[in-house]
Amino acid sequence: MLVMAPVLPLDALRSAFGKRLRENQPLARYTSARIGGSADALVDIATSDELAKAAGTLWDLDLPFLVLGGGSNMLVSDAGVRKVVLFNQASAVHFEEENDQPTVWAESGVGLGVISRQAAAKGLGGLEWAAGIPGTIGGAVFGNAGAHGGDMSSVLEVATILHRNMGKKDWSAQDLAYEYRGSWLKKHAGDAVVLSAKFGLAKKPEAQIRVQMDTFLAYRRLTQPPGASMGSMFKNPPGDSAGRLIEAAGLKGKRIGNAQVSPLHANFFLNLGNSRAADVYALIQEARAAVLRDFGVDLELEIELVGEWPAE
Repeated sequence: MLVMAPVLPLDALRSAFGKRLRENQPLARYTSARIGGSADALVDIATSDELAKAAGTLWDLDLPFLVLGGGSNMLVSDAGVRKVVLFNQASAVHFEEENDQPTVWAESGVGLGVISRQAAAKGLGGLEWAAGIPGTIGGAVFGNAGAHGGDMSSVLEVATILHRNMGKKDWSAQDLAYEYRGSWLKKHAGDAVVLSAKFGLAKKPEAQIRVQMDTFLAYRRLTQPPGASMGSMFKNPPGDSAGRLIEAAGLKGKRIGNAQVSPLHANFFLNLGNSRAADVYALIQEARAAVLRDFGVDLELEIELVGEWPAE
């Protein structure tokens, strides 16, 4: 049984967004996995102010929406999305380099890896761990993105959040109630949007920063597969790794259609070319069932399932 969403009032959306509204847009081109059906309505967002106004308009219309940035960490169903998709390309960045405690402020559509590299070029460290992460600031704040021992909770000073009832204000990492790959925002999806964020940095020799980033990137290339994927599929259970458990359950390299559990790292599921979301979903269910059967561990998704899926 699919969980169905209401049909969108396209006339009202045309009136609200004009030429920025695009109808019946295939979403595969916007996601890192290159998988998924179409969105009934997609609105182009160029600034954080536009994002705030669009979210406010949709809340006033009582319409569901999804903010889409880099398109990583999500699997869009073959049936597509009946929500309004806000394609967030807000890209302003500002560094404060002269203070003893330098910072960088960025709008939520900026790539996390982009500001990591920009900071390195200025001799500012603190985001070395983020160099290879493909998502945007908004997604990183939303999900407490992390790698190599670093994460959002360790570097975020404030995130400017628009809440549907409380309005716009700055939230600290404590306000966001961060946990491993989770936050208040993730638990209350749809109630707030990330407009921008400011991160604390530290002055370091650029060469030292580059060495650390190159080390992290080399490890990433060695241990994570190239190609179209969603990133890490499952959260690591306490004291173990999802990839190890899936491999131990005998599913490394398992293929359904053109979707495959990576032969390099079993917590990455690959699109080998024109894969269906349904095939990836079938692999997800098989991996969860096998790990639960063999090890008694119920794996929890790290990615977000977007669109219409069987009710669990």
